[in-house]
Amino acid sequence: MFILAKKRVFVSNDHMNQSITDQIDNLILAALQADASLSQRDLAEKVGLSQNACWRRLKALRKRGVLKGSTARLDREKLGLGLVVFVMIRTRHHSADWLKTFRRHVSNLPEVIDFFRIGGDYDYMLKVVTRDMASYDGVYQRLIERVELDSVTSYFAMEAIEEQRPIPL
Repeated sequence: MFILAKKRVFVSNDHMNQSITDQIDNLILAALQADASLSQRDLAEKVGLSQNACWRRLKALRKRGVLKGSTARLDREKLGLGLVVFVMIRTRHHSADWLKTFRRHVSNLPEVIDFFRIGGDYDYMLKVVTRDMASYDGVYQRLIERVELDSVTSYFAMEAIEEQRPIPL
């Protein structure tokens, strides 16, 4: 520990605890999460940087893989996708070959918008968006047709209280 100007500065050799972003990067990322369509000039103004400095930081964030691209948030209900289903999957298989086949199969189902391997009573969790129960049944049938699964449990969302929230920085 060093004391500089009455401020404590802790020096750590633990690289896992060091953040890949600083406060200005976090301002940029927060602004982009709120509105990815901001022009570079508007973004720079919003975070208090020159356009060149902002551009350099954006370039560095992309290079480090922190900023992966820009997307538009869509209103799924206005697009007729009013049913959200959380699908919990349990399997007896855990081999690398089975996992590769399963990941490829699930990733090819366009209705699956989130896909996680989890701990606990289940092995995987999917978030599925679709029109209605009949269209979900079609997703379910396609899900189980190619890969052996131990159990599939579906939970149907009654209301989206918060959806597509920004990542906390």
